[in-house]
Amino acid sequence: MPIQSLTSRDVARELARRYSTMTHDELDMLENILVPMKFAKGDTILSEGETCRHIYWIVKGLVRQFYYKNKKELTEYMATENTICMSIESLFKEEPSQQILQALEPTIIYALPMHQLEAVAMKSVNIQMLYRKILEESLIISQHHADMLRFESAQDRYLKLVKRSPQLVLRAPLVYIASYLQMTPETLSRVRTSALLENK
Repeated sequence: MPIQSLTSRDVARELARRYSTMTHDELDMLENILVPMKFAKGDTILSEGETCRHIYWIVKGLVRQFYYKNKKELTEYMATENTICMSIESLFKEEPSQQILQALEPTIIYALPMHQLEAVAMKSVNIQMLYRKILEESLIISQHHADMLRFESAQDRYLKLVKRSPQLVLRAPLVYIASYLQMTPETLSRVRTSALLENK
């Protein structure tokens, strides 16, 4: 189905398919809280100092999550279609975010407002399950990334990213990929060349 013709109902069905089976009434509840959002390339989805109040489901586009340290941008996460993103600490503590979410391409998002999601989860075991699985997935992704940075060589980090997120590697600017993998652009360039030569 073309992205432009996707409805809130289609997105609710996709979330249910991915995270938890739902009845017609539960799909209605989920659909009713979804908020469609559109961003141009370069737009900020969540600013530093803003409190994150949504879980974002990316329907189309590419999103980068980053923060500043010693006046340098450090990329913490990047996500493409059919992926969740959020500033999890800001969301749960209801405090200003130190992280920034930015659209790297024209991006369509359906947002799940946190308080409304919690309210409907109180009425539905299946929506509770969806909520829990979204949070579990987010934590597991964070843990995988932390472990990769701690234990993998530069080349293994890159190859793992290629395997896990091929679209990301094709579409994201190299400088952001390098930052995400905690290596310099020069190291990433060497690693990519080496990986291409090995695959010939």
